[in-house]
Amino acid sequence: MTSGDLHVVTGAFGYSGRRIVERSIRAGHRVRTLTGSPRRDQPFGERIDVHPFSFDRPAQLERSLAGAAVLYNTYWVRFDGAEHGYDRAVANTRVLFAAAVAAGVGRVVHVSITNPSETSALGYFRGKAVLERDLRRSGLSHSILRPAVLFGGEDILINNIAWALRRLPLFGVFGDGRYRLRPIHVDDFAALAVAEGAGRTNRTFDAVGPESFTYRELVGELARALGLRRLIVPVPPAIGHFAARLLGTLVRDIVLTRDEIAGLMQGLLATDAPATGTIRLSEWAREHAATLGRSHASELGRRRGRSRRQRDRAPD
Repeated sequence: MTSGDLHVVTGAFGYSGRRIVERSIRAGHRVRTLTGSPRRDQPFGERIDVHPFSFDRPAQLERSLAGAAVLYNTYWVRFDGAEHGYDRAVANTRVLFAAAVAAGVGRVVHVSITNPSETSALGYFRGKAVLERDLRRSGLSHSILRPAVLFGGEDILINNIAWALRRLPLFGVFGDGRYRLRPIHVDDFAALAVAEGAGRTNRTFDAVGPESFTYRELVGELARALGLRRLIVPVPPAIGHFAARLLGTLVRDIVLTRDEIAGLMQGLLATDAPATGTIRLSEWAREHAATLGRSHASELGRRRGRSRRQRDRAPD
């Protein structure tokens, strides 16, 4: 391990967390992760320390954060399930923030979402807004990043749109498809997060790429990048959700939830803020057309595989 400042990253083996770890290591920092899968196969070996989340043991969590110059918090949940839903994610993150205060963490870079609101009917956006408020009140030096959609590498949404385009003769968009979104490349996002880790000013801003698309435009852009001609048709949201559930049954995954469709159609993944990333999705898709969407990216599949690997390994 290197001898620089200690940087702690939640979820270092996940999508954005892994990119943040890579940049932190290259910058010469010591890196530790807090994870729900401490025995998971991972690419960093002995270059990082691996600690469990320990949300139910605040004192242990505080010890895991002791000496940290920066905490990068990517922890959240996508689905509002019975055991691991949004309320639980909010409660766990509050424990994390309290442990960071007690441990004297120098700075927190926290991942939120575009357009969070404590009055939102959507638990994802409401929970993110509550945590933004809590972090501001904590007294911790912080930067709050608000990404909309991440793409690049192992992303799910963009890859799976491309996957569907490769396999279906037509593609249904919810309603008129005119609601907008601002994707940012995961490497741009990780670079931004690490840069904010070195800052000292408390601030909150959108993390978005240089291009804005309507959902219909995005689907068309991906089809062109893949060299495909596909009919893009409007479908009522209820029928679209039913089709997503049917597809999810076939691939053993949750493709899109009702709340995700609602957030998309309400324009909550769009913003007029200045671009903070430089990689253009349209160019990236053409450059990666040979591999984009070749296989379905299953979030539940990744979880099942992770759980299986953990069961197969000897306990600590």
